Amino acid sequence: MDDIILKFTDADILLDDKAYNKLKHQKNPLKLTESLIDDLSKRDTFILTEDLVDQYFKRIKLNETSSETGVSSIQTPQSKLMDFPFDFHVLKDASKKSYTSGDIKDFSAYFNSRYQKLSGLLEKNPVLRNASPIKDVPNLENDLKIIGMVNSIRTTKNNHRIMEVEDDTGVATVLIHKDNEKLFKMSEKIVNDEVIGIVGVRKGNLVIASEIINPGVPRKEDKEMDFSAVFISDIHIGSSTFLEDAFKRFTSWINGDYGDEEQREIANDVRYLVIAGDIVDGIGVYPHQEEELTIKDIYGQYEEAARLLGDINDVKMVISPGNHDACRLAEPQPALPEHYAPDLYKIKNAEFVSNPSVVSLDGINTLIYHGRSFDDFAMTIKGMSHERTDLIMKELLEKRHLAPIYGERTPLASEYEDHLVIEEIPDVFHTGHVHINAYKKYKGVHMINSGTFQSQTEFQKIYNIVPTCAEVPVLNRGNMKLLKFN
Repeated sequence: MDDIILKFTDADILLDDKAYNKLKHQKNPLKLTESLIDDLSKRDTFILTEDLVDQYFKRIKLNETSSETGVSSIQTPQSKLMDFPFDFHVLKDASKKSYTSGDIKDFSAYFNSRYQKLSGLLEKNPVLRNASPIKDVPNLENDLKIIGMVNSIRTTKNNHRIMEVEDDTGVATVLIHKDNEKLFKMSEKIVNDEVIGIVGVRKGNLVIASEIINPGVPRKEDKEMDFSAVFISDIHIGSSTFLEDAFKRFTSWINGDYGDEEQREIANDVRYLVIAGDIVDGIGVYPHQEEELTIKDIYGQYEEAARLLGDINDVKMVISPGNHDACRLAEPQPALPEHYAPDLYKIKNAEFVSNPSVVSLDGINTLIYHGRSFDDFAMTIKGMSHERTDLIMKELLEKRHLAPIYGERTPLASEYEDHLVIEEIPDVFHTGHVHINAYKKYKGVHMINSGTFQSQTEFQKIYNIVPTCAEVPVLNRGNMKLLKFN
């Protein structure tokens, strides 16, 4: 018994075979079923026939066609967005909540916000429930528990690790002994400015760590997903290396006009397209960029983006900026300003959010982050690289922060509030920036990096970075599929 029949059974409505066959061949059949059941409940209907289904389709102005299999099917017209409202909500957006004057007190407020949020998460761990303020460390010996922000971490001449941590009461020096192999290996992933819990004992002026605790990721239960969502980033429209033909094949596919039978079936199930930044290549992002541009005007680049994305029908588009877009570089980046992209804002099925942001796609909570901090992690932590962003994404989730390292390659705004703390664990974590696809499911979270629609650049050739071009991740009813348009 499938989900359609179950829904009618729960509603105490009998379903004949012809009505069932007509429903199951529709785009988003479960959404249509729910809408139909709601309509039938107002009419005291207890048996659903094919005639009643046809009458309902006429009321909501759907057009009937015949399928290749001979089974009647209903294809929704261009007005489908109104017929089937999207259950879309912005859960977290920093666009209108970003305040800073650049004063020293703003830095203090920013780091205090980070500490309070992350220490609050750590205090939920039973091991740290009775953690002491750092000022009390001189009065403690055994079973010492503290929560602190990492000021610095280094390796000593004897190959131990020394770490300085602080809270709002004081500073402590923590030693991680080289003979504690498991803990020492974990310490290699600790970065400046993250917030951690420490369990250990005091010896003189040192805290000897026996355990290090991240804010961590509770395992999530899988949510039922009765639709598909597409994830892309790093389109780089305006660049001479933008793969326009591949992108047009992609937009044709998402409209149901390209691909084999299986690919078209997936396309017919797509409700959302999420774009994680770098829609255009931008202007003046790096030295001599103008030599690699086919569109040398930022307004022209966004006009072309609107032309290409405007071809996409019947899908809600969620657009977040990246470091090549016409936004401030410091994170959090507000939503793309309408001033630079007026034609994009005219697209009725487009939503604009900040980087980072959290949105709900029919109940699937999705964290969108372009991924600038990947550069810092790839250069700082042993074993991390641009080719394995799934490892970096896992570490960000465990640290519960999207860009913990302050003052390196990732520009961070000293806001009154730290908007890059991962306060709630999402169902989907979507990133871009590195131009290399990655996917991993970690503790119930779909971690997706969506590659690029830009071929290898001169910069990438120098560093031997090989992008995965025009390979699009699709979360197809909870299962990851990678469709290739190159």
